[in-house]
Amino acid sequence: MRKVKVQKLTAEAFRPYGEFFSITDPKGFALGSFYADRVSFPAAGDVPLGFSSLNSDKPEKMIVNMAEYHNKSCEGVLCLNDDVVVHVAPPSKEPVPEKTEAFLVPKGTFVKLNIGVWHLAALPVNKKTARILIVLPERTYLTDCIVVEYDEKDHMELVL
Repeated sequence: MRKVKVQKLTAEAFRPYGEFFSITDPKGFALGSFYADRVSFPAAGDVPLGFSSLNSDKPEKMIVNMAEYHNKSCEGVLCLNDDVVVHVAPPSKEPVPEKTEAFLVPKGTFVKLNIGVWHLAALPVNKKTARILIVLPERTYLTDCIVVEYDEKDHMELVL
């Protein structure tokens, strides 16, 4: 099984997949204590954004055997109580598990995944369960969620 080394989250390394911003330790220009418009999150048409809760349990090993993407929407991910590992692969018509990268996302950092980026649930690093806020246009998980299970030869382990 291929191993994917989890890397530090940097703007340069993560740029092909989206953007991120620390909610709990903001930096840069501010209007007083207000850090405006740090991440752009476009939504198509008049569909409202939905804010959903995900409880992600820590696995014994971080094995990636499937991924999903959205054709019409970005996805926002914000872990509230733990550092998490997010795995991503570039947008493509067919799955590209061989191009998977993994990033260590500090607790309190909002990550926006670009349209088409392959991903799945963030995985907790320290706690038994990560409490994660997911931001998607309403009902995306029912109307625009393409999930693919990888062939066993393409399974991979994420290692810290």
